Amino acid sequence: MLKLIDPVLGPDLLYILRAMGHGDEIAIVDANFPAETMGRQVVRLDGIAATHAAEAILALLPLDEFEPEAAFVMQQVHAPDELAEICREFEAQVDRASDGRFGVKSIERFAFYERAKGAFAIVQTGERRLYGNLILKKGVITPPSQD
Repeated sequence: MLKLIDPVLGPDLLYILRAMGHGDEIAIVDANFPAETMGRQVVRLDGIAATHAAEAILALLPLDEFEPEAAFVMQQVHAPDELAEICREFEAQVDRASDGRFGVKSIERFAFYERAKGAFAIVQTGERRLYGNLILKKGVITPPSQD
């Protein structure tokens, strides 16, 4: 256990977050997502909600401010122009973590799968709500001003 770090972030996930470089992406996915078939590192957080995992990760992970979007969710197949309830929760989390700089960009289901295949790692949660999938693009931490 460490101070100020959510205990759902175990050693494997903390290592991944630290090892990621600028522009690398991490996918936080629900229990139905085909994580193991993506061919990437998979960290399992069984029994943990995707929104809990996202909150813990967003507390540590800077988002890529050099890009117009740094957070992506999966479009609903039956209503592509509507964000699923869980995606609206992700959007609020991303908004808070980025001080209003980012929301989420919704992408088509199979495009989301393709993007997840290129992610540095996939965090598979126990989330049972449909469309509980989020991809985050890592940014940089700027050095303090030398004034």
